Amino acid sequence: MSDSRPRPRLVLVHGTRMNAAQWEPYRPLLPGVELVAVDLPGHGSRVGEEFTADAAVATLEVAVDGRAPGQPVVLAGHSLGGYMAMLYAARHPDVLDVLVLLGATADPRGPLTGVYRGFARAVPLVGAERMARAFNAVMRGLGARGEFADALPDGSAYAALPAAWEVVMGECGPALLADVECPVVMVNGGLDQMRLHVRRFAAAAREPYVVTIPGATHLMPSTHPEQVAGALLRAVGLAEERAAPPTMDR
Repeated sequence: MSDSRPRPRLVLVHGTRMNAAQWEPYRPLLPGVELVAVDLPGHGSRVGEEFTADAAVATLEVAVDGRAPGQPVVLAGHSLGGYMAMLYAARHPDVLDVLVLLGATADPRGPLTGVYRGFARAVPLVGAERMARAFNAVMRGLGARGEFADALPDGSAYAALPAAWEVVMGECGPALLADVECPVVMVNGGLDQMRLHVRRFAAAAREPYVVTIPGATHLMPSTHPEQVAGALLRAVGLAEERAAPPTMDR
């Protein structure tokens, strides 16, 4: 008898200054899933919209609530997107089948707070487009190629950066995972500063899985797509296992 269950729904959330286009090259790397990539407020198709915690969570609510009956759903976010996915999960602790945090396990209330506030203050001084060109050059130098290099954005989303990271620093942290009922997969590059407190986040989660991609930096979705896709597919498999109906003993 054929399996009539719908394909798992994988909702992907981009990082700071990126947008949904970040995930388009992943479609051929993620067969067998319904891939839904979103734009957070102030990014991509929503440049100019105010970034707030409620608006970001509402974006994810629409994406997750679009699931079909019985369809497993995995919510995965990179960097800013990971923190917003975590915030969604804290507000909806029993909805997801799996939560995936990509480069989002540094406690934003720790020593990195000053770094990100300083970066946000530097944007108007340096200029968004100039900063975007420099940042994109770094990403290409670290290995972003082909479609992944083509998906790198201009500086238009930098205006949302201060508000976005104020939300992260004000509302996000390991405690958000305490009531999340689903497995939490934490994926970091071995060279990523955002893995600083991964043990703290893992200790807060009920069912944590920690994945480290050797040699990868915080920019791993653009520089190590095959490894990131592999981690996402394993998370999808975990969601399918959880959603499978129980077998009857004969």
